[in-house]
Amino acid sequence: MGKRICGLLLGLLCSAALTGCGQTEKTAPEITETPRVELVVWGAEEDKELMNLIIRNFETHYQGQADFRISFEAQGEAQCKDALLGGLEEGADVFTFADDQLNALAAAGALDPIENADEIRDRNLKSTVEAATVNDQLYAYPLTADNGYFLYYNRKYITDEQAETLDGILDAAAARGKTFAMDWSSAWYVYSFFGNTGLQVGLNDDGITNYCTWNQKEGDIRGIDVAGAMLRIAESPGFISCTDEEFLQGVKDGSVVAGVSGVWNSVAIQEAWGENAGAAKLPTYSCRDGQVQMASFSGCKLIGVNAYSEYPEWAARLAEWITNEENQRLRFEMRGQGPSNTAVADSAAIRQSPAIAALLEQSEFSQLQRIGGKFWDPVTEFAGNMAAGNPSGQDIQKQLDKMAEGISAR
Repeated sequence: MGKRICGLLLGLLCSAALTGCGQTEKTAPEITETPRVELVVWGAEEDKELMNLIIRNFETHYQGQADFRISFEAQGEAQCKDALLGGLEEGADVFTFADDQLNALAAAGALDPIENADEIRDRNLKSTVEAATVNDQLYAYPLTADNGYFLYYNRKYITDEQAETLDGILDAAAARGKTFAMDWSSAWYVYSFFGNTGLQVGLNDDGITNYCTWNQKEGDIRGIDVAGAMLRIAESPGFISCTDEEFLQGVKDGSVVAGVSGVWNSVAIQEAWGENAGAAKLPTYSCRDGQVQMASFSGCKLIGVNAYSEYPEWAARLAEWITNEENQRLRFEMRGQGPSNTAVADSAAIRQSPAIAALLEQSEFSQLQRIGGKFWDPVTEFAGNMAAGNPSGQDIQKQLDKMAEGISAR
């Protein structure tokens, strides 16, 4: 009897012990590892210091939420599309690119539409949102609004009034044995003479080929009128066609006192000209018995998220972080680049920047660069001949026809 009772008690004790062990296993906290997030960011070599700072701040802000392994790699923004489409799965998770590459990237499936598109639209300038949009879908995060050009001039030689017209600039420069510089070997700048004349160039609905009426023989301003104006400009002793690098060298050695360029040269020009450094919208030029406001191509830099990223949510979060108000303000302070963020664009610091203010003034006469690849070479060939004074003596209308045909080639 005693043994039976002892055995029963022992069984109850064992059962209780086992039950207690089971309860301990169920209530013990789970041990989870912090997920590793590996991201590669592409951007301009000149942005390395800035981007690394932004990345470090991002990692600090989200510390504890992931084990971050984020690296920055230099990749030219102009060549980003080609590098990315060469292997999407091996490409960067987050990348900076020029807005004219957006259509090709979206068509190739490299970008997915942004989920919080309305929030991004509300924070940025309308023109930059338009540049980041395809068929009413926002595909990238606006970063800057400064990919354009305007007039720089040295007030020691050229007054603000003279800077309003190209005739005034050329006369003032020539009188002092100096020059006004513009790169006619670049079709990007040559657009200035045709853009506000009523003559048309643009991208067809196929997104590849162009239409062009720059050789038009009728209308208030004809193609031959623009060509004639360019020849007269080229004849002036106050004019020189040269590359952007040569323009900046001329600024430094004193031979160039005005020219067409962008914000990327603002610091160097300020250092060379000091308190005499002036910046304004492009001037007007004489064409067929009147003055025509010089136009410009405009554009911006965008941040994209690779649709093939292994960490899409974190990549999108980083892209939005890079382009937020605080970091666009930091980008302006460190790199002098014009913001797309409306709050930063409206700040006192931006209004006090002569280069950015000039770019915003020129924006009224600018057009987003939406041009197919066949545009560049025909325009460069034509403008180069105009800059040289048409040494071959070939009929100007025939040259215009050849250029328009080349631009519109299938």
